[in-house]
Amino acid sequence: MELKDFLAIAQIIIAITLIVLVLMQVRGTGFGAALGGQDYSFRTRRGVARSLHRLTIVTIVLFLAVSAWSVVAG
Repeated sequence: MELKDFLAIAQIIIAITLIVLVLMQVRGTGFGAALGGQDYSFRTRRGVARSLHRLTIVTIVLFLAVSAWSVVAG
């Protein structure tokens, strides 16, 4: 298995993880909010939501790093 194969597999796994993390962050928003409607509740991130948000940011950075490495290596 070459480096480019490993990087492609890593990109797919990280992308799926990122999709799951983003979908887990969607809270009880209605269909209107999903289409661009406004949500008038203002909340701060606490507990699990804060950890999930930070994990999402770390995953995004990891995805970008692997993508950049894939371009350089490929």
